[in-house]
Amino acid sequence: MSNTILEVQDLKKYFKTSRGMLHAVDGVNFSIERGKTLGIVGESGCGKTTLGRTILRLVEPTSGSIVLDGKDITKCTRREMKKIRKDLQIIFQDPFSSLDPRNTISETLTEVVRVNRICTGKEEIRKRVLELMETVGLAQRLINTYPHELDGGRRQRIGIARALAMEPKFIVCDEPVSALDVSIQAQILNLLEDLQENLGLSYMFITHDLAVVNHFADEIAVMYLGKIVEKAPTEELFNNALHPYTQALLSAIPIPEILEERPQLLLKGEITSPINPKDECRFVNRCFVSCKECKERTPQLKEVSPNHFVACVRV
Repeated sequence: MSNTILEVQDLKKYFKTSRGMLHAVDGVNFSIERGKTLGIVGESGCGKTTLGRTILRLVEPTSGSIVLDGKDITKCTRREMKKIRKDLQIIFQDPFSSLDPRNTISETLTEVVRVNRICTGKEEIRKRVLELMETVGLAQRLINTYPHELDGGRRQRIGIARALAMEPKFIVCDEPVSALDVSIQAQILNLLEDLQENLGLSYMFITHDLAVVNHFADEIAVMYLGKIVEKAPTEELFNNALHPYTQALLSAIPIPEILEERPQLLLKGEITSPINPKDECRFVNRCFVSCKECKERTPQLKEVSPNHFVACVRV
């Protein structure tokens, strides 16, 4: 069995607009090893969520391949995808809007178990629901409560339990802690880490918060306007960021030491339109080290040191 659970090759997702084709995801390449976490970071609108949903085929890719456990799922029919979806799950950003407000915890989890025929019989289903609640740290007394009766942390635990019900191999975590208080964020991140260790899960963790992904991901890929501009192991990225955009993101992380001074790289200029973009660096209008060559071609992601990839003509 290969150590790579997911491999994405030249993945593209374009949306047709009145002004032309919007390049939401434009030629993305990466792989994720079994039991590991890849963090996807970038500003709002860079294509992180679209990338996650395209990998799960919640939206259909324009082109490219998504290889899960050696099988290209972009070529699978709807019937074949129904079986494969047990291995692919997602945890949504907003735990309240992702849950049916008319269903209790019991009804939400029972529906997943019953529809996918994971268990049969009322007693067996109830046993499975209680088991899922215990796994994510929800007390049994909450089994008949509705989403509006719970805080954000407990709602997100329901979302995690729902994803785990299918016993998946790979989970897309779409900013699962951004809508939560800081103290609750830590609890949910610790829960996800424990589940990964105990169940051997692989994650793609989407976030705009580099401080969060620093403690959670094994590798980080930085996205800008549909493209990955830098990808490296977490420690390497934080210690030796090479792309100007990554450097600017890292300089914006708040630090607790009041007296410590750290230069902040301020980005100026207009953001390039993702609709019919020119063959040039997408970051050129905001870059503080741009040159003539940046406007002549789109830089490709190249390995500059072991497992450290950068898309910049300056590197």
